[in-house]
Parts: sequence; C-alpha cells; structure tokens
Amino acid sequence: MEASDIVISVIFLSQTAVGILGNSFLLYHYLMLYFEGCKLKFTDWILQHLIVANSLTLLCKGVPHTVSAFGLKDFLNDIGCKLIFYLYRVGRGVSISSTCFLSVFQTITINPKPSRWAQLKVKSPIYIVSCVFMSWVLSFIVNLAFPIYMTARPNNRNITRLRVYVYCYTVHHDKATDILNAIFLPVPDALFILVMLCSSGYMVCILYRHKQRMKHIHRSNFSFRSSPEFRATKTILLLVSTFVFFYTISCLLQINLSLAHNPNSLWVNMAFVVDASFPAVCPFLVIRH
Repeated sequence: MEASDIVISVIFLSQTAVGILGNSFLLYHYLMLYFEGCKLKFTDWILQHLIVANSLTLLCKGVPHTVSAFGLKDFLNDIGCKLIFYLYRVGRGVSISSTCFLSVFQTITINPKPSRWAQLKVKSPIYIVSCVFMSWVLSFIVNLAFPIYMTARPNNRNITRLRVYVYCYTVHHDKATDILNAIFLPVPDALFILVMLCSSGYMVCILYRHKQRMKHIHRSNFSFRSSPEFRATKTILLLVSTFVFFYTISCLLQINLSLAHNPNSLWVNMAFVVDASFPAVCPFLVIRH
C-alpha cells in the first residue's frame, strides 16, 4: 500500500470506529433509562431514531469503505452490494428526516404564542410520531430502485456500461438519465434542509426576542435561559447547523459523482468522509449538551 492509501485507511477506520462507539454509547444510555423506567422527553424519542439511522449509515457505508481502503476489494457478492447500498440509503434518508422533525417539534414547543399554537403544541407529538414512522416506510419504498442497478462484479456485463464505486459497480445509464438523476435525487434532501433552515431561523428569532425582553427585566425568579427548553433548543440548533453544513457538501459531491462515468477515487473518498461526518459527530454533540 502507498502512503496515501494508508492515510485514507486510517481516516476511514478512525471516523467509522469513533462514530459507531459514540452512537452505541447513546443507544446503551437510552436503553438503560428505558429499563429503569425513566420518563424521556419527546425530543429524546426522536433522537433515538436519529441515532439508529446514523448507526445504520456508518455500518453500511463506513465498514465496507474501511475494508476496501485496506486493500480488500472483492469481499461482497451481488446480494451484499445491493443490501449494503440499500440500507445506507434508508439510513441516510431517515437521518435527514429525523433531524428535520426534531427541529420542527422544538420550534412548536418553544413558540410563545398561546392562541394559535396551543392546539398544535398538544397534537404535535402525535403528528411527529406518524411522520417519523412514515419516513422509515417511505425511505424503504423510495430507495427500492437503487439496488436494482448495483452489482459486485462485472461478470458478463459490458464494462463500458458500469460505473465503478470502489467495491461495487452500478449500471451506467445514458447521459440524459444521469442528468435527471443528478437533478431529482437531491430534491427530497433539499426540501428537508429547507424546512430545517426555516424552523431553525424561527427558533433563532424566538431566542433573540426573548433576549431583548430579558434586558428590561432586572430581577426574575425564573429565566427561560436556564430552562430545559432553552438548553434543548441550543442543542438542536447546533445539530441542525452541523447537519446542513455536511449534507449540503454531500449533495454537491453526490451530483458530481452521478454525472461522472468513472468517478475519481479522490472524489469518492471525499464523498465518503463527508457522508460519514455527521453520523460520527452527532452523538458527541448530544452527549456534550
């Protein structure tokens, strides 16, 4: 192995191992709280789905990339390639939607307007629960098309119609189909990111107005700043901003890869590092805050 391959292998291994350990620790933490009969906040319930989705992403993306980076290329058969890629897409989709629902729910929770939002605050957990479970179902259904074109080895296929992705291959479509895929595949991600940005921006406005009001209150027995809602809001804003940063770059890289016939290994490695960054960082942001 060359020096560059060793560096890439160490980066993949470190990122995957740290991410899996962090998510496993949080899953263990929530399981212990569940068995001890502790009552969790609704945001914790959404976070559990986010952690499961992040773990699925790291296992299905990080482990195969790490193994291939150490020189073992043909370690998956056709079923393995299809399953790994399919579960990765499912985990990625649920990770995006769960982060979005987390932001929307917290926006509803901290909204100070009782008249128009009171009924929505009461019913929002029911709506969010339905949306989270629906996101799993839709993610399983929508991504069914991806494994169809995935294969482990060229076999008897025309090699010019195959696009190489490190340890697997995908069937190369015509140029028009590739352009359409590059345009429409990121649309759901972009919509979720747009909703996240809107809800996060609204949360920032709420916090800013509260700060302005608190300037005129010299003494108060209770401050929203010290409340669990305020701390949860700061944590969710940090999660959303981190998520939007990494997944915006990821979408741009995915567009570049979908348009390239045989993607350069540098672009493929960059796309992996960016894809795995949020699932690896997310548990430590939650633990820290």
